[in-house]
Amino acid sequence: MLDKELFSAIVKEKEERGYYNLPFKDTTAFKEYAATVKQNNVVVIGIGGSTLGTYAIYQFLKHSKELTKELFFLETTDPIDIQSKMKNIDVEDTLFIVISKSGTTLETVALFKYVNSLVKCDKHNTVVITENDSKLNTYAQANGMKMFEIPKNVGGRFSVLSAVGLLPLAIVGIDIDTLLRGAKNVHDSFFEESDLEQNDDSLSIKKRVLKKARFFAEYKNSFNINVVFSYSSRLEGFNKWYIQLWGESLGKLDINSTHQGLTPVGIIGPVDQHSFLQLIIEGRRDKTVTFIKVNDFHCDLSVPDITLKGLEELDYINNIKFSSLINEQADATIEAICSLNDIPCDVMNIDDISEYSIAGLMYEYELLTSLTAKLLQINCYNQPGVESGKKILKEKLLKGQ
Repeated sequence: MLDKELFSAIVKEKEERGYYNLPFKDTTAFKEYAATVKQNNVVVIGIGGSTLGTYAIYQFLKHSKELTKELFFLETTDPIDIQSKMKNIDVEDTLFIVISKSGTTLETVALFKYVNSLVKCDKHNTVVITENDSKLNTYAQANGMKMFEIPKNVGGRFSVLSAVGLLPLAIVGIDIDTLLRGAKNVHDSFFEESDLEQNDDSLSIKKRVLKKARFFAEYKNSFNINVVFSYSSRLEGFNKWYIQLWGESLGKLDINSTHQGLTPVGIIGPVDQHSFLQLIIEGRRDKTVTFIKVNDFHCDLSVPDITLKGLEELDYINNIKFSSLINEQADATIEAICSLNDIPCDVMNIDDISEYSIAGLMYEYELLTSLTAKLLQINCYNQPGVESGKKILKEKLLKGQ
């Protein structure tokens, strides 16, 4: 499939898959509702695509913004996790946001039942985000609860720029309009540029994403492990979101019933320079590496200009900004890997710690996922492997009654 054909296929798919157009979503209803919320705590009850994208954005921004409320996530049936989170939350001062696209997600309903045992969930402290015809919406209507819709043509792991992410983020004080502008910038650069025939050395977003998707597909058997090496602890949530997006979208049977899949790995620099980096440099040549760097952390914290007895030889780090230090560490690691000439490696730079930057990054990865799926000849929007496990679990639980 030529680049022009691949691009045309995505343009056609854009008419059917709703995530492509989410950057143009009207945010009025979310902001109006957010302005009415009096509670100081917001708890999102959901799992997978219902929480990971929102958590990625919240974790990226929360230490750099003066947010008005605190956001928590109930997303696992681990009893210790549930207890430890809930004991630190004043449930009488909490808005609960229940998110399930299908409306019958077992983990979400189990968690919602538990919350109902702690506090009466009603229209004053609970809002629902689901499909319009789900049983969860029926429940919300019967109890007078506010409901925001997840469009049927937007899959859970592609839903962060829908009500799933925009509502809770708006409530805690994140600028969701700037968030959408960041994604729209990537959308416009990809869909409106007509530069596929140009032979210049610079790579536009369109060329960059097409080139990357093609490499992943063409070298899927040689390099089937794709490592995202993020040089900021603020991107740990993004890494988790990427792992779900990549794994659940691309691990499929293709049109010939052949097993396909590219294994995602998300690591954090410089911490994982002392662990996974060794595997990358001297381990098997089955991995690609994408480095993500933050150009401006908006933080002037520096190494103090002091001498520690016995450690005088390290005084050369004095007065260096930590933001400069972490990027120098990234550059040194990138140089070390590139010098080997047998590990596919690329670098993505995001401008700063902002709504605009994180949304652009996430939208570009969604595009990359869709393009790679087209080349692998798979449907990246379903998850039959997950559904089979859900069916088995339901049967086991019913038998145990």
